[in-house]
Amino acid sequence: MKKFILASIASIAATGAIAGGYVAPVAPAPEVPVVASPIVEASNWQGFYAGLQYGQGSADLEGFGESLDLGDADAYGLHAGYNHAFGKFILGGELDYNKLDFDNADDDGDLTRLRARAGYDMGRFLPYVTLGAARVSTDYQGADLSETGITYGVGAEYLVTEKFSVGLEYTRNDFSDVLEDRVGDGLDLDSDLVQVRASYRF
Repeated sequence: MKKFILASIASIAATGAIAGGYVAPVAPAPEVPVVASPIVEASNWQGFYAGLQYGQGSADLEGFGESLDLGDADAYGLHAGYNHAFGKFILGGELDYNKLDFDNADDDGDLTRLRARAGYDMGRFLPYVTLGAARVSTDYQGADLSETGITYGVGAEYLVTEKFSVGLEYTRNDFSDVLEDRVGDGLDLDSDLVQVRASYRF
């Protein structure tokens, strides 16, 4: 009888020990899918570029209290330059050449300009101002009209892709003392140009 009682107690104690050591299985927490944030590439205006421009303008020859309208002109040509980024500010230089076809001039003219540009990076949009030197050469009523002056203006460009941009630009080109060898001092040539531009960025 004692053996039976001891065996029963031992059996109950063993069952209690097993029951106390039981740990219910824990279901793993569901995995939350990680959604990658879209990568937005920053627009990069820094580097070399080259392209074409076309537009129209007008010119006036002024002096001795008179103003002579040279008529409207088509202006088309090539440009090349380089931009450097200083944070959001973009500084650069550009050389461009335009063929000028004036309504009231005997021959086509040439306009070559070397300009500095300063703009502000607004992503794919770049507004800027420009200032530099210009050289014009044409024939007017049998006289060679060639002079160096200043050019200044404003413009804006838009990045269609990271390699290709389009833009619109207005410039004023001022030349003093033209035709000096024929009429003396006092004649000024002022011209305005509005051009569309397309550039490839390297």
